[in-house]
Amino acid sequence: MTRMERYSASLPFMLLVLILMLSLFGCKGEPIMVDEPIPFSRLLENQKMSSQIFKVDINYAVLLPEDYNESTDDYPVVYLLHGFGDNEKAWYTSGSIKYYSDLYNDQIVPMIYVMPIGYNTYYVNRYTGSYPYMDMITTELVPTIDSLFRTMRDKTARAVMGYSMGGYGALILPALNPDVFTIGVPLSMSFRTDEQYISEPQGVFDYQWGTIFGGKGASGEARLTDYFKQHSPFHFFSSSNKDEFAGLKFLIDCGDDEETLTITNDALHALMRDNQIPHEYRVRSGGHSFDYWKKSYPEALKFISNSVQGIPHPSNPEPVTIGERITSSDFESVEISGVEINILKPVDYATSTVDYPVVYVIHDYEEGQRESNVTEIFSLLRNGMTAGTLKNSMVVEIPVSESIESDRIAEILSYVDTQYRALTDRASRVILGNALGGLHAANLAAENSSLFGSCFLFDAQLQEEGVDPQTDIFYYLDISDDGDSYRGYHHFYVKIRETDIGYEYRVRQGAESFQSFLNGLSESFPSLRKSLKN
Repeated sequence: MTRMERYSASLPFMLLVLILMLSLFGCKGEPIMVDEPIPFSRLLENQKMSSQIFKVDINYAVLLPEDYNESTDDYPVVYLLHGFGDNEKAWYTSGSIKYYSDLYNDQIVPMIYVMPIGYNTYYVNRYTGSYPYMDMITTELVPTIDSLFRTMRDKTARAVMGYSMGGYGALILPALNPDVFTIGVPLSMSFRTDEQYISEPQGVFDYQWGTIFGGKGASGEARLTDYFKQHSPFHFFSSSNKDEFAGLKFLIDCGDDEETLTITNDALHALMRDNQIPHEYRVRSGGHSFDYWKKSYPEALKFISNSVQGIPHPSNPEPVTIGERITSSDFESVEISGVEINILKPVDYATSTVDYPVVYVIHDYEEGQRESNVTEIFSLLRNGMTAGTLKNSMVVEIPVSESIESDRIAEILSYVDTQYRALTDRASRVILGNALGGLHAANLAAENSSLFGSCFLFDAQLQEEGVDPQTDIFYYLDISDDGDSYRGYHHFYVKIRETDIGYEYRVRQGAESFQSFLNGLSESFPSLRKSLKN
C-alpha cells in the first residue's frame, strides 16, 4: 500500500477523533446566537407617537385583547382619558383597567384600550391655536392606532371614556367629532355651568380655564367667551341643530358626594332631557376617586360593548327579587277618619317587648292594584328585616288621596303610637313616598319636621318651585333617569347641597313605574337601616 493510500484510509478515523475532541473540550470561539421570539405582551407601556401638530412626542399605552396574538380579528377601540394632573399610566395603575376588563370579559366584546397622555389640555385645542390637542388626537393618534393595530376603522366602533378632566374629553370629543367617535362615557365630568364658571376664584379660573378657553384675567360674563360657548355642552346641546347629536351614545355617571361636579353633571342631564338629547345618566354614592369609578366599570364597559355591536342598551334594569311573599292575612287593615291604612308588624312583635321604629309609606299605587302592590312592598321590607339588611320595624301604608294632610297624618301617628309598641321620637320615624305619594311625603315632612327624622322620595312628583328641604331632616332622593320630575329633583338637590342637610342622591336606570319604585326601595336599604333608630 502506498503512503497516499495509507493516508486516505486513515482520514475518516482522524476526522472522527477530531469531532470527539471538539465535543469533549468545546469550541473556544463565540457561541452561535439564535434569536428568541419576543413574548406577546398585552399591555404595551411607554409607546410614543411623533406629533407633527403638537410638536412633541405623545406618550401612550395600549392594552390588547387576550386573544389578539392568536386571532386575525379586528377590534373596537376605547380611548381612555385621564384627569387633570395625571398621565397615561393612571388607567392601568390606579384604574386597574386590565384586571377589570378581564373580570367582565364574559359580558363584553374584546376591545383595544388606548391611553394617551392628555397633559392639562382638557382634550381641546387652546383658543390661541397653540396646543391643538383635539386636532392631534383626531387626525394623528387615531390614524396611528389604526395603522399599528387590527382595529375596526369606523366611527361606530370607537368610544371615549374618561374621568374628571377626561370625563369632559369623553363628552366633547364625540360631540364635536361625530365622524370620528360616536360613544362617550364621562365619569365625574369636570366642567362648569355658566354660573359656576363665572363664580370661580380668579386664580383657579386663570390657571385652569382662562388659558384654554380665553378670558384670562376677566370676571363676570366677560369670562363667557365665544370659544368657551363653542366648547360648553350647556350651549351646544341647546343649539337649534340637534340632529348632529342624534347618532351619539352617552353614559354619564357621577357620585353624589362630589363637591360641585354633581351639580354640574345633574344640570347637564336636565338640559339634555329638556332638549331630547339621548343619554343614560347615573348617580350613586361616592366621590372623586377610582373607588367610585371602578364601580362604574361594569355598566360602562357593557354600554360600550352594546354600542359597538349596535345593540340598544337595556331601557330598564332587572326587577329586584322580592323573595317570600306575604298575604293579606299577615297585616292589619284599619280605617281612620275615612282613610283605610295597612299595618305590618315585625315578625318578632308577638315574642318581644321592645318598641319599634316606624316607616310611613305614602303609597301611589297602580289603578286596581293596591292590595297586590301593598303585599309586594310589605314582602320586600319584611324580607329585608329577616335577612338583617333592615332593622325590625313597623310599616304603615297610607294610600295617596287629597285628604292626606297634616291633621290626618297626626291622627294616624297618634293611633299607631297608642295602639302599638311604636317609638314616638322623630328620629325613629321615616316618611316615604313614591310618585304623587312622594310629593305628599315631601310636603308632610316639611310641614311636620318635628314628627319625622327622615324623608325618602322615589320618583316623587317634585316641582321646580314648591316644597323646600328642611335642614333638620335627612333626605333620600331616588329617581329613574327617564323619570318625569328630573327638573324638580335637580332643583331640590341643589337646595340640599347649598345647605348643611344630610342626604343621599340616586339616579337609576329606567323609566318611572311601580317596579322602578320597588327597585329603588331595595337599593335604599343601607340608608333606610341607618335612619331607623332602635
